[in-house]
Amino acid sequence: MAAGAGKCFLVTGPPGVGKTTLIMRVLESLKASNPSLKVQGFYTGEIRQGGQRVGFEVVTLDDRRAPLASINASSPESYRWPTVGRYKVDVASFEAIALPELQVRADTDLFVIDEVGKMELFSSSFFPAVLRILESNIPVLASIPTPKSGRDIPAVARLRNHPGATIFTLSPGNRDSLKDNIYYQLTDAVSKH
Repeated sequence: MAAGAGKCFLVTGPPGVGKTTLIMRVLESLKASNPSLKVQGFYTGEIRQGGQRVGFEVVTLDDRRAPLASINASSPESYRWPTVGRYKVDVASFEAIALPELQVRADTDLFVIDEVGKMELFSSSFFPAVLRILESNIPVLASIPTPKSGRDIPAVARLRNHPGATIFTLSPGNRDSLKDNIYYQLTDAVSKH
Protein backbone atom coordinates (compact mmCIF):
# COMPACT_ATOMS: atom_id res chain seq x y z
CA MET A 1 0.00 0.00 0.00
CA ALA A 2 1.41 3.41 -0.92
CA ALA A 3 1.51 6.30 1.49
CA GLY A 4 -1.82 8.05 1.34
CA ALA A 5 -2.27 11.79 1.06
CA GLY A 6 -1.02 13.50 4.16
CA LYS A 7 1.43 10.73 5.16
CA CYS A 8 4.68 12.09 3.70
CA PHE A 9 5.69 15.58 4.86
CA LEU A 10 8.71 17.04 3.07
CA VAL A 11 10.51 20.18 4.24
CA THR A 12 12.60 21.90 1.59
CA GLY A 13 14.49 25.15 1.30
CA PRO A 14 17.96 26.50 0.63
CA PRO A 15 20.98 25.26 2.62
CA GLY A 16 21.21 26.85 6.07
CA VAL A 17 17.59 28.04 6.20
CA GLY A 18 16.84 25.81 9.21
CA LYS A 19 15.23 22.62 7.88
CA THR A 20 16.80 20.41 10.57
CA THR A 21 15.95 22.89 13.32
CA LEU A 22 12.33 23.04 12.11
CA ILE A 23 12.04 19.25 12.02
CA MET A 24 13.48 18.92 15.53
CA ARG A 25 11.13 21.62 16.89
CA VAL A 26 8.11 19.85 15.34
CA LEU A 27 9.30 16.56 16.82
CA GLU A 28 9.73 18.12 20.29
CA SER A 29 6.17 19.47 20.13
CA LEU A 30 4.80 16.11 19.00
CA LYS A 31 6.57 14.28 21.81
CA ALA A 32 5.41 16.84 24.38
CA SER A 33 1.78 16.34 23.35
CA ASN A 34 2.14 12.56 22.92
CA PRO A 35 4.88 11.17 25.23
CA SER A 36 4.26 7.58 24.11
CA LEU A 37 4.92 8.43 20.45
CA LYS A 38 7.25 5.84 18.87
CA VAL A 39 9.57 7.65 16.46
CA GLN A 40 12.41 6.22 14.39
CA GLY A 41 14.94 7.95 12.20
CA PHE A 42 17.84 10.35 12.17
CA TYR A 43 18.92 13.88 11.47
CA THR A 44 22.09 15.30 10.01
CA GLY A 45 24.11 17.73 12.11
CA GLU A 46 27.07 19.92 11.29
CA ILE A 47 30.52 19.25 12.71
CA ARG A 48 32.29 22.53 13.43
CA GLN A 49 35.85 23.37 14.37
CA GLY A 50 36.93 26.93 15.14
CA GLY A 51 33.68 28.33 13.79
CA GLN A 52 34.08 26.54 10.45
CA ARG A 53 31.94 23.66 9.20
CA VAL A 54 34.29 20.72 8.61
CA GLY A 55 31.76 17.94 8.17
CA PHE A 56 28.43 16.35 8.95
CA GLU A 57 27.31 13.61 11.30
CA VAL A 58 24.27 11.38 11.41
CA VAL A 59 22.45 11.49 14.76
CA THR A 60 19.73 9.01 15.68
CA LEU A 61 16.73 10.22 17.65
CA ASP A 62 18.14 8.45 20.73
CA ASP A 63 21.42 10.42 20.24
CA ARG A 64 23.75 7.83 18.73
CA ARG A 65 26.19 9.52 16.35
CA ALA A 66 28.38 8.58 13.42
CA PRO A 67 30.34 10.55 10.81
CA LEU A 68 28.65 11.22 7.47
CA ALA A 69 31.12 13.47 5.67
CA SER A 70 34.28 15.41 6.38
CA ILE A 71 36.80 17.69 4.74
CA ASN A 72 39.46 16.15 7.01
CA ALA A 73 39.04 12.47 6.08
CA SER A 74 42.52 11.08 5.46
CA SER A 75 42.35 7.36 6.24
CA PRO A 76 43.52 4.97 3.50
CA GLU A 77 39.92 3.93 2.72
CA SER A 78 38.69 7.55 2.58
CA TYR A 79 40.49 8.06 -0.74
CA ARG A 80 37.86 5.82 -2.36
CA TRP A 81 34.90 7.61 -0.75
CA PRO A 82 32.55 9.64 -2.95
CA THR A 83 32.70 13.42 -2.64
CA VAL A 84 30.17 16.22 -2.54
CA GLY A 85 31.96 19.51 -2.99
CA ARG A 86 34.91 19.38 -0.62
CA TYR A 87 33.37 16.72 1.65
CA LYS A 88 34.28 13.02 1.51
CA VAL A 89 31.22 10.89 2.30
CA ASP A 90 31.67 7.93 4.68
CA VAL A 91 28.92 5.70 3.26
CA ALA A 92 29.73 2.71 5.52
CA SER A 93 29.49 4.84 8.68
CA PHE A 94 26.22 6.38 7.48
CA GLU A 95 24.72 2.98 6.67
CA ALA A 96 25.77 1.43 9.98
CA ILE A 97 23.80 3.96 12.00
CA ALA A 98 21.03 5.16 9.66
CA LEU A 99 19.79 1.98 8.00
CA PRO A 100 18.74 0.22 11.24
CA GLU A 101 16.68 3.34 12.04
CA LEU A 102 14.79 2.94 8.78
CA GLN A 103 13.53 -0.59 9.43
CA VAL A 104 9.73 -0.67 9.40
CA ARG A 105 8.36 -1.93 12.72
CA ALA A 106 4.72 -2.47 13.60
CA ASP A 107 4.84 -0.16 16.64
CA THR A 108 6.40 2.84 14.85
CA ASP A 109 4.17 5.93 14.75
CA LEU A 110 6.45 8.25 12.75
CA PHE A 111 9.69 8.25 10.77
CA VAL A 112 12.01 11.27 10.72
CA ILE A 113 14.53 11.37 7.86
CA ASP A 114 16.73 14.46 7.75
CA GLU A 115 17.77 14.42 5.03
CA VAL A 116 17.21 12.66 1.74
CA GLY A 117 20.09 14.37 -0.03
CA LYS A 118 23.07 13.81 -2.24
CA MET A 119 25.40 12.53 0.51
CA GLU A 120 22.87 10.04 1.90
CA LEU A 121 21.96 8.82 -1.58
CA PHE A 122 25.49 7.50 -2.16
CA SER A 123 24.23 4.55 -0.09
CA SER A 124 22.62 2.08 -2.50
CA SER A 125 20.49 0.75 0.39
CA PHE A 126 19.19 4.12 1.64
CA PHE A 127 16.58 5.07 -0.96
CA PRO A 128 15.06 1.56 -1.13
CA ALA A 129 14.63 1.80 2.68
CA VAL A 130 12.90 5.18 2.27
CA LEU A 131 10.56 3.68 -0.35
CA ARG A 132 9.70 0.76 1.99
CA ILE A 133 8.73 3.30 4.64
CA LEU A 134 6.46 5.10 2.17
CA GLU A 135 4.84 1.78 1.27
CA SER A 136 4.27 1.03 4.96
CA ASN A 137 1.80 3.91 5.29
CA ILE A 138 3.60 5.11 8.47
CA PRO A 139 3.79 8.93 8.47
CA VAL A 140 7.15 10.40 7.43
CA LEU A 141 8.68 13.80 8.20
CA ALA A 142 11.72 14.34 5.97
CA SER A 143 13.83 17.09 4.52
CA ILE A 144 14.94 17.35 0.92
CA PRO A 145 17.24 19.81 -0.84
CA THR A 146 15.97 22.36 -3.32
CA PRO A 147 16.85 21.67 -6.96
CA LYS A 148 20.16 23.24 -8.02
CA SER A 149 20.14 25.15 -11.32
CA GLY A 150 16.63 23.79 -11.93
CA ARG A 151 17.82 20.16 -11.75
CA ASP A 152 16.57 17.83 -9.05
CA ILE A 153 18.32 14.68 -7.84
CA PRO A 154 16.23 11.84 -9.40
CA ALA A 155 15.45 10.15 -6.05
CA VAL A 156 14.51 13.51 -4.51
CA ALA A 157 12.28 14.29 -7.49
CA ARG A 158 10.60 10.92 -6.98
CA LEU A 159 9.81 11.86 -3.36
CA ARG A 160 8.76 15.39 -4.27
CA ASN A 161 6.32 13.97 -6.85
CA HIS A 162 5.05 11.12 -4.66
CA PRO A 163 1.24 11.14 -4.52
CA GLY A 164 1.29 11.07 -0.70
CA ALA A 165 3.73 13.99 -0.36
CA THR A 166 2.98 17.40 1.09
CA ILE A 167 5.79 19.91 0.44
CA PHE A 168 6.64 22.71 2.88
CA THR A 169 9.08 25.31 1.54
CA LEU A 170 10.92 26.92 4.44
CA SER A 171 12.10 30.52 4.38
CA PRO A 172 13.35 32.81 7.18
CA GLY A 173 9.95 34.53 7.24
CA ASN A 174 7.69 31.49 7.63
CA ARG A 175 9.47 29.32 10.24
CA ASP A 176 6.94 29.65 13.07
CA SER A 177 3.82 29.37 10.96
CA LEU A 178 5.29 26.39 9.10
CA LYS A 179 6.17 24.67 12.38
CA ASP A 180 2.59 24.97 13.60
CA ASN A 181 1.15 23.87 10.24
CA ILE A 182 3.39 20.77 10.06
CA TYR A 183 2.71 19.96 13.72
CA TYR A 184 -1.08 19.98 13.25
CA GLN A 185 -0.98 17.98 10.03
CA LEU A 186 1.43 15.42 11.51
CA THR A 187 -0.64 15.13 14.70
CA ASP A 188 -3.63 14.29 12.51
CA ALA A 189 -1.66 11.80 10.38
CA VAL A 190 -0.17 10.03 13.43
CA SER A 191 -3.59 9.77 15.11
CA LYS A 192 -5.02 8.11 11.97
CA HIS A 193 -2.10 5.69 11.61
